[in-house]
Amino acid sequence: MFFTLLLVVSGVKATAVRAQGAVTTIQGTVRDAVSNEALIGVSVFVPGTSIGTSTDFEGNYLIKTNQPINKVQFSYLGYDAVTLGVSPGQEQTLDVKLETGAKQLSEVVVVGKKRKVKYSNKDNPAVDLIREVVDHKEQNRPEHYDYVQYEQYEKTQMSLVNTPEKLKRNIFLRKYDFITSNLDTTLLEGKALLPFFVQEQLAEHYYRKDPETRKTIVKAEKKVDFGEFIDNKGFTSYMQHMYQDIDIYDNNITILTNQFLSPIADMAPTFYKFYLTDTVTTESGRKLAELRFEPRNPAAFMFTGKLFVTIDGTYAVQSVEMEVAKSVSINWVRDLKINLDFEKNPDGRYHLSKSVIKTDFGLTQNSDAGMYGERVVSYKDYKVNEPQSAALYEGEAVVRVENAIAKDESFWQASRHDSLSAVEAKTYTNIDSLVNMKSFQRTMDWATALIAGYKRLGPNIEIGPLNTFYSFNPVEGFRLRFGGRTTTTFSKKYMLETYAAYGFKDEKWKYYLGGSYSLTDRSIFEFPVRSISASYQKDTNIPGQELQFVQEDNFLLSFKRGENDKWLYNETYNINYLHEFENHFSYRVGFKNWRQTPAGSLQYVRNVETASGEMELLDVPQLTTSEASLELRWAPNEQFFQGKLYRTPVANRHPVFTLRAAAGMKGLLDSEYEYQKVALNVYKRFYLSQLGYSDVVTEGGYIFGQVPFPLLAIHRANQSYSYQLQSYNLMNFLEFVSDQYASVHIDHSFNGFIINKIPLLKKTKLREFVTFKALYGKVRSENMPQGDPDLLRFPTFDDGRQATYTLEDKPYMEASVGIGNIFNFFRIDVVKRLTYLDHPNVSDIGIRGRFKFDF
Repeated sequence: MFFTLLLVVSGVKATAVRAQGAVTTIQGTVRDAVSNEALIGVSVFVPGTSIGTSTDFEGNYLIKTNQPINKVQFSYLGYDAVTLGVSPGQEQTLDVKLETGAKQLSEVVVVGKKRKVKYSNKDNPAVDLIREVVDHKEQNRPEHYDYVQYEQYEKTQMSLVNTPEKLKRNIFLRKYDFITSNLDTTLLEGKALLPFFVQEQLAEHYYRKDPETRKTIVKAEKKVDFGEFIDNKGFTSYMQHMYQDIDIYDNNITILTNQFLSPIADMAPTFYKFYLTDTVTTESGRKLAELRFEPRNPAAFMFTGKLFVTIDGTYAVQSVEMEVAKSVSINWVRDLKINLDFEKNPDGRYHLSKSVIKTDFGLTQNSDAGMYGERVVSYKDYKVNEPQSAALYEGEAVVRVENAIAKDESFWQASRHDSLSAVEAKTYTNIDSLVNMKSFQRTMDWATALIAGYKRLGPNIEIGPLNTFYSFNPVEGFRLRFGGRTTTTFSKKYMLETYAAYGFKDEKWKYYLGGSYSLTDRSIFEFPVRSISASYQKDTNIPGQELQFVQEDNFLLSFKRGENDKWLYNETYNINYLHEFENHFSYRVGFKNWRQTPAGSLQYVRNVETASGEMELLDVPQLTTSEASLELRWAPNEQFFQGKLYRTPVANRHPVFTLRAAAGMKGLLDSEYEYQKVALNVYKRFYLSQLGYSDVVTEGGYIFGQVPFPLLAIHRANQSYSYQLQSYNLMNFLEFVSDQYASVHIDHSFNGFIINKIPLLKKTKLREFVTFKALYGKVRSENMPQGDPDLLRFPTFDDGRQATYTLEDKPYMEASVGIGNIFNFFRIDVVKRLTYLDHPNVSDIGIRGRFKFDF
């Protein structure tokens, strides 16, 4: 979606266009009424809209807009606000002189920033003040109260950005005049914004300290609907992940999937420079200090800006203005600004009253094309220490009232904390009209085919995945595949999917037929899912391979290192029931009948005793099992984006637990074995502030009963040249098996922490990765072929050397060092295998690459 929109904006170079209508231009200078000095940073805005600017270092301002306006307001701390009328559609100059207000400052001390003097924390009053703010953080947080409640309104919008001429002449947009006429030219100088996404939410929030409980009741929701081409719920979830709530009192603030050190973090004086620029005392006796701050390392994930804090003993934050420097390595981001305002409670403390995040995205820093995102959150009716009934805090943490999405415009006009601009309001109807146009649907159809791999063939069927139509492997040779599935236009309740493939070397047909039925009034892709599915498949695969987010016969995975000729022909019948809950707990119950036949150089053989008492090898043509399975999964606060094939999770700080159990049933549908399997997988991302973050995956499993090696845990190997996070990248296919095992995978991103300190490299914005993977396991004697001649022998190479091993002696380990963010997309790892280097046909070192989109 991100790249599609950027391509749409880039389009073709434009020539002059007709004016969109009368433009109102207001300019002038703002000065102090007594001293006649220019006032810097005065807020100049049109009330009730997002149109506004601030005065520069000479007190000058300029506003241009094509929206109908009739007044403009000037506001500045310590001065009376002034509202003046304007003439719509004309150029006019308004020079303003502001008078000091009732809260006139009776004392001002200005301490200039001494840039020529070496900075030091010692004897620095700014640092002393910040340490007081840090020491008083806990008492100034809302969690200090026993009970807190407030109403929260939030608005998130995304817009395409370019010059007005280029947007109107864009090859993709010029046919939609009603879209390109809805431009906002006031927010970015020389640029126009074309909003394509707006979302609003109104909710009541409740907090209880003991026992600690948070409850959110969503009263109303409204957002742009992109139709069937984009997962609307997933897109909303991703927006929420990008623009999380900003708590200045947290040590680390997460924005755009990255963690930034707060200027009032516990360790802030170590990483930031602070300067006291103003200390003021109001007539009411309240003392405030203005502090400017900047990171010691300009490339570090920190902020630059200023904050006002009280110096009356509470040391509470009253307002914050901060931004991220262009030298910080955030992909696609040209500018990012955050404003926080706080209001005083009756007890003298402050609570957050408004939060604004503004982000300008672009493929390059200097390009005209890009995207602009803004999230505004406001709070009102703030109440403290007013307990609610115990029943209110019970149940789900987030509850939506029944008609939350059905509120009409009169409700929103009465309930919004701030009115929508004319451009924002029109976005709802414009996008609704756009997604119903045939020409737009055709454009999105081709864009979806390129990105997701599926192309529509009429309204009810889509063919794909396109990247599986051609591939090759040692068993099938040249392989062609063609398939497709029904769309939600055909039916939201059920989906049918099929494909056929043919290998020109083995001269065999492969095929698949499956279907899913939704047991809710939603589609089978819409969370929370409750569905039943069944399938039949006859195809090939590599033993032990369960690839994530990619097809086995993806063309790029056809290129593999080393020997890769031990395959399986599988004939599988599957039936599953999936039940997901709103709290992101789910369970899946299934049954599988699986007939596997060795292919390529893989053979199933066992020892048999002849009439003369000698032992000889007997080929086993196939192996059949029937298996019942249960999967329990809990992913609290999970966020994901639903694609055409996979639901892609968006990593956050919350863990994901997955428990799998299975039981083989001997005698059922020719099943030959009875066994039980259990495995537990736990994933967790750990944020380490300026040191980056670590993704940690631990897993353990155990198999009960006597089974041949194809039914043991065949550990996931990778012989392709892509770097796979969940596989062992220098392990060979079928190299290790276990009936009990434990593993840990650690993938750590330093997020530029090291490279940003190297003068010649820090401008590259590269990021460092280190990984470590360890696997320990064993096979009980009852499952070793040497202990029972009826068991299948472990595979060997053509020359008789052993190909499959156990892990009794020591764990398998590998580590890697990588560089990421190459061209903003690629990661290259040098992988080193640390153990079992004496095995045949292994590589002890290799280079692997991975495509990764991230901020």
